[in-house]
Amino acid sequence: MNADQTGGVTASAGSRIYRGLSGREAASRFSAEGPNELPASKPRTLWAIALEVLREPMFMLLVAGCVIYLLIGDVREALVLFASVGVIVAITIYQERKTERALEALRDLSSPRALVIRDGEETRIAGREVVRGDIVVLNEGDRVPADAMLLECNDFSADESLLTGESVPVRKIAWDGAQQLTRPGGDDLPFVYSGSLVTQGRGVAEVLATGMATEIGKIGRALAALETESTPLQRQTRRAVVLLATLGIMLSVLVAVLYGLFRGGWLEGALAGVTLAMAILPEEFPVVLTVFLALGAWRISRQEVLTRRMPAIETLGSATVLCVDKTGTLTMNRMTVRRLFCGGETYDMPAGAAPLPQAFHKLVEYSNLASELDPFDPMEKAFLELGARALDAKRLHRDWALVKEYPLSPGLLVHAHGWGPPGQQRFVVAAKGAPEAVAGLCALSHDERAALDAAVASMADDGLRVLAVARADFAGGAWPSSVREFRFTLLGLIGLADPVRPTVAAALAECYGAGVRVVMITGDYPGTARAIARQIGLADGSGIITGGELDAMSDDELRRRIGQVTIFARVVPEQKLRLVNAFKANGEVVAMTGDGVNDAPALKAAHIGIAMGGRGTDVAREAASLVLLDDDFSSIVHAVRLGRRIYNNIRNAMCYLLAVHVPTAGMAFVPLVFGWPMAFFPVHIVFLEFVIDPACSIAFEAEPSEADAMSRPPRAPGEPLFDFWMVLLSVLQGVSMLLMVALMYGYVLLNGAGETEARAMAFTTIVLGNVGLILANRSRTGLIVHTLRRPNRALWWVVGGTLAGIAAVLYVPYLRDLFRFAPLHADDLALCFAAALAGLLWFELYKKYLI
Repeated sequence: MNADQTGGVTASAGSRIYRGLSGREAASRFSAEGPNELPASKPRTLWAIALEVLREPMFMLLVAGCVIYLLIGDVREALVLFASVGVIVAITIYQERKTERALEALRDLSSPRALVIRDGEETRIAGREVVRGDIVVLNEGDRVPADAMLLECNDFSADESLLTGESVPVRKIAWDGAQQLTRPGGDDLPFVYSGSLVTQGRGVAEVLATGMATEIGKIGRALAALETESTPLQRQTRRAVVLLATLGIMLSVLVAVLYGLFRGGWLEGALAGVTLAMAILPEEFPVVLTVFLALGAWRISRQEVLTRRMPAIETLGSATVLCVDKTGTLTMNRMTVRRLFCGGETYDMPAGAAPLPQAFHKLVEYSNLASELDPFDPMEKAFLELGARALDAKRLHRDWALVKEYPLSPGLLVHAHGWGPPGQQRFVVAAKGAPEAVAGLCALSHDERAALDAAVASMADDGLRVLAVARADFAGGAWPSSVREFRFTLLGLIGLADPVRPTVAAALAECYGAGVRVVMITGDYPGTARAIARQIGLADGSGIITGGELDAMSDDELRRRIGQVTIFARVVPEQKLRLVNAFKANGEVVAMTGDGVNDAPALKAAHIGIAMGGRGTDVAREAASLVLLDDDFSSIVHAVRLGRRIYNNIRNAMCYLLAVHVPTAGMAFVPLVFGWPMAFFPVHIVFLEFVIDPACSIAFEAEPSEADAMSRPPRAPGEPLFDFWMVLLSVLQGVSMLLMVALMYGYVLLNGAGETEARAMAFTTIVLGNVGLILANRSRTGLIVHTLRRPNRALWWVVGGTLAGIAAVLYVPYLRDLFRFAPLHADDLALCFAAALAGLLWFELYKKYLI
């Protein structure tokens, strides 16, 4: 394969002439191969959201109630229910649309630009328009638009950390005419890969693969093959909804049939059945789950965490293992100078702006002279930043002229610059590179070489990237073709590191306090990973497992050893996915953080995928459940705390829901059994729903986190939401409240009062009992008098709104007639309050004396 095979006309790009595609050839290939992009999930339209809402069972029951009211001639009741339908649909569509817009804002739809040779000219086009066979010109700072082979390059390096996890750029060489396209990773490959970043040099490359055929595309295919799992909470809620809905439908049909058989009114029987179905249908269960998580997503967004899959917030609260990618997650993904070695002395760079000792000035001075003038490479930037900070302007030599440059080569890993000081005939050569290569250019004694090797080993053992710096003089004339012809003097060593994020150590300590095990999974070298682990306080495990050792293990051996190891180094993307699956097979709840394309399959396979938003790729963000917008690792701790708070509040809300449905549904049966008039109609159930839904979605959700939320271990992965004692206590609360409401209704009827007064008193009792159940279920252990001290503004809005609502339907004539009530007096209200309080008394005594 060579440049001449691409067809078209000639153009110059570099030292050779290349043939680029013609516009017609490019258009033909674009039509045949498609755009150079990865498929993305399409957002739901407004109509799709509306259709989902219209399919909800509660919506259908409201419509059925409206139709029955129209059939029996009660237009006013029908209009009220239709208005309720409109309000519910509008609110739901609004909330769903807000979620969709948040996801749309997350997607970066802009395509990177690419400089290609077409029709004999260099032309800049959208990256999605690049086709196989295009000749691409790559300069420092460019994003590589497709997988390609380098036909020509000069001092070329690329940052492939998004694909490989390696924290430093890799060198590239020109294609030798024989090597086949291979996977990324390591130095001296003649291939560049889509999504990587050119950090140094200039090159000309021929595109070999685009779109789904690239390395990124292969990861995309792996993502497509992975199914996003539903969370345990979702599965438990779904089972409860199916069970209760089935029971509700059976009871509703039974009520309708019995009503028609014994009372002769089949339309009224159908209305009674619809009323019971509305009362017993557990539509709030999934609503609670959705709203709690949606509001949780809003709360956590204030901590710079964007939620893509809301159930993952709750699941994060039960996470037992957090798999952390090192580069860009634990570290800043930018190089800084950490240590200097010169003349047998070592100097560790302080965190502040302390002056640099004079003995190290020349080392820093010549490291700057050996660096690019306006670099993009993070290591080159680190050298210049140190020089600007530590040296005076005279030592920066801004007036010197760069006369000669010797780039890195596979045979000699040294980069050198020849400088001409103003007014002098002699020249100065500054070189830096691999310590062993630079040492070979210097006349070192045996002892000097041993001291150098020991210093290099010490730095490398601390996870530093080590470069040596040397200088030489040149008298002038024709410049040598190789730096080997100069007599260099070794100046010393410079150790660089990717600094750890300052908040990581504290965040890890809090994770340990919460019982969450933290594991580092990185594509970097073991020594670097071990050094980072020491800095952040990562708990020591039983050694390090490398990617090569991982390949040699069986799945059973991996599952056995994975419980003791906390560092996995030199790991490739498929192995990250295998590690996540091994943790899951051991019964762990796995959270995985990452920012690169290489992390995407593991992010999607994990129970909770957490992508970095600032530097993270679109592929990683698309695969993740949560996105850290500020790339702050400590935000994960906030998410864990919020997840535990959400689960506790969901459980309390579910207890309340189970309890409150018992009296609501029971009052459809009690009148039928005792031959009393129907107590409640659909309009009453709608009123109660407007109390129940805000209570669950606002009041319970706003409950603050418990004090010991982050000092107890995660709940067991198999722990059911609806356990026996929870269901029993909830049902007993509901039965006691039903008993009070039924006694109130029967007492008023049997004492000769009218149906409207009995209905008003029963309804007032059930509404006040509803408020009492809200207060009682705020805590499973604390008494109401104690929980009243906990701040929750949303709770008091709900309680206040409920009391205002019951006052309105009792004392506003139009509403009172609509609800078929009679006005109540003060003693009537006191009796209703006492009945509601009596229904709660046993539960408060149980919490005080038995828990």
